[in-house]
Parts: sequence; C-alpha cells; structure tokens
Amino acid sequence: MENLEEMLNSTIHPSCLQEPPLAIDVIRELDVFGMCLYSMLTFMSCLSLILYLDTCVYIYRKVPYPKKTTIIWINGAAPCIATMSCFGMWIPRAVMFTDMTSNCYFAVVVYKVLMLIVEELGGSSGFLKRFSGQPFKISTGPCCCCCVCLPRVPMSRRMLFLLKLGALQYAILKTVLSILCIILWTNGNFDLSDLEITGTAIWINPFIGVLTIISLWPVGITFMNTKGLLGHLRMVPKYAMYQLVLVLSQLQTSIINILALDGTIACSPPFSSQARGSMLSQQMMIVEMFIITLVTRCLYRRMYDCPEEPDNTHNGCVALKAPPEEHDV
Repeated sequence: MENLEEMLNSTIHPSCLQEPPLAIDVIRELDVFGMCLYSMLTFMSCLSLILYLDTCVYIYRKVPYPKKTTIIWINGAAPCIATMSCFGMWIPRAVMFTDMTSNCYFAVVVYKVLMLIVEELGGSSGFLKRFSGQPFKISTGPCCCCCVCLPRVPMSRRMLFLLKLGALQYAILKTVLSILCIILWTNGNFDLSDLEITGTAIWINPFIGVLTIISLWPVGITFMNTKGLLGHLRMVPKYAMYQLVLVLSQLQTSIINILALDGTIACSPPFSSQARGSMLSQQMMIVEMFIITLVTRCLYRRMYDCPEEPDNTHNGCVALKAPPEEHDV
C-alpha cells in the first residue's frame, strides 16, 4: 500500500502541490498563444477602465449631485472587477487580494443601486411623498420569493430606513471582514482551501454569503415595487446589468473555485488545480466585464444625453432638475 502511495506521489508534478507561481514564472511559461491571449485580455481591461473614466467625465458634467456620484459608483463595478482580474491574472499570488477588492467595491454598488432607484423617484423626501402609506410587496428574491403569503408592508420613513440599512450593512461588514481575512492570512490562519471545521474560511465565507442575501433583498423589494414608474429611465436593463455582474462575480467564481478544490480542474504546471481555476476565472471575468462595461456605457450615456438648457423636461431629462439632497443613511 505504501509503495502504491509513493508511486502516485511520484507521478504528480511538484508544481501541482505548490502555491501559485510568481508573476515572472508565469511570463516565462507563456508561449506565443499565451502571450497573445494575455495581451488581448490586458488590452480589454485597460479599455474598460478608459471607457469608464470617459463615462465619469460625461456623467459629472451632465448630472447633478448626489445622483452623479451614485451613477459613477454603479458604472465602476464592471471596470473595477476587470482591472482587478487583470492584476490577478498576471500575479496569481495576489488573487485573494484582488478578489476581495472587487467584492468590497461591489458591496458598495449594491447600496448605490438602491439609492439610485430612490433618487430617480425624487430622493428620500420625494420617494416618501409618493409612496408613503402604500403597501409594498416584500415576498421578493432572494430571501422570500417563495413566501407569497407574506403580507404587504406600508411604506414609511422607518421602512425606507430599514431598506437602506439592509443594503448598507453589507458594504460595511464585507469591508471589515475582508480586512480581518487579510490579517488572519498574514498569520497563517486563513486559507480558502482549508475546509476543515476548525478553519476560519469555513465560518467567514458562509457568513458573508448570508450578508449578501440580506443586502440584495431590500434592493429587490424597492425595484419590484417601483419598476413600473421607471420604464422611461431604462431602469430594468440597468438593474439586469447589476444582477449579471452579481451572478458572474459571485456565483461563477464560487463554482469555479469549488471545481478547482475538488480536483475537477486539472493541474497544469506551473499552476496547481486551485491556481489554474483562479486563472481561468480571472480570464473569463475580464471578457465578461468588458462586454458589460460597453452595455452600461450605452445605457447611462444615452439617458442623460440632453441639451444644456435648464427647461428640458422630455425623455427623462426632468430628472436632471431634481434638487440635490443629502443621504440620511
């Protein structure tokens, strides 16, 4: 039996049992196809960032505060993930940090999507003036889509505060937990591949998943009850793009990581199974986020492409005249 184990171990390439390679080792192993692939993906991530910066300038000039900051945050989700994925592709040992950065940014975007819906309906005061006392359906995804028997809850200032708080808690706690994970990792106590009951990853990651679901619920409630009033602002495709970024950055990455940990994704020196799974995830993410960047650019630029005169009130441009107000949450 021992001879059999020694034979199996001798057939495994040493790189398959090591940590992810250094950036210089990745570059040395690239052939012509690999160099072309990496160059093309790097160009796509850089182009995503350039397009985003151009959109930021456009939105900053066309949209008043506080809506401009909200739109800029939401538009930055795909370019931020593409840029971090590019860094993770070239520097495999930094994948944990790049993924955490992307996830922390997207956690803020979840809250900003809720705020965009509220601001498009006149801000907190205008939203309450329009919907105060009206029953809101709360049996929406991802928490209660199957609980159709749940009663409708009347909208109030307290209800709006709870919706904002439910989305905001993820942005705060996700950042705090990410910093905690980095601290534990430096001490050798945090390892994504450690699935033992005594490992910290097996406790922190499911807790983050629960926080994610809780934060998505208020956004879903607000959108499902107000989408009929936001058709002229193209809020449905905007919301769809936000949902697509969520699925690709969270669900797709988790599935690939599970397949890598299970050994389904084969080792390919100098990449171990887990490192190769991360590399494939980063490469796919760059292409997907580049496409989403192009779509969101068209959605937001077209909506606010209005003449500069202050009395424009057509095609949704009336939203540009809404007075700025401070966020109460």
